[in-house]
Amino acid sequence: MTTKEDHRRLVEAAKSVRMNAYSPYSGVKIGAAVLTPDGKIFAGCNVENASYGLSCCAERTAILKAVSEGSRKLVALAVVGKSEEFTSPCGACRQFMVEFNPRMKVLRRGVDGFTEDTTADSLLPGAFNPAELSQK
Repeated sequence: MTTKEDHRRLVEAAKSVRMNAYSPYSGVKIGAAVLTPDGKIFAGCNVENASYGLSCCAERTAILKAVSEGSRKLVALAVVGKSEEFTSPCGACRQFMVEFNPRMKVLRRGVDGFTEDTTADSLLPGAFNPAELSQK
């Protein structure tokens, strides 16, 4: 269970890291942050590459940072962009989120005032998740 204070901290971390985005091709700056059950926050931004397929979204960057630091249980993720259009995680990011917690809270925020709260599984219904299948 996450609190309003958890959400505030998470969104602030995503807003802050957004300005570190490396986006010379699209000009789009995205920040994301994930929260663990023990209150740790890991933040990441989008990092583009001239070979577009090698670019990494902010959501995956944040999750990769958490996992690389030993945190695999994730309870919430905030993604901050310019507007609603730029806070909608791509399919790869949605699959990444579901891998670590299908019921992860997803807080979408636009610096233009857009706000939406949802869950990873609602963003990717019917997701492929062998971990969940093995628990049934």
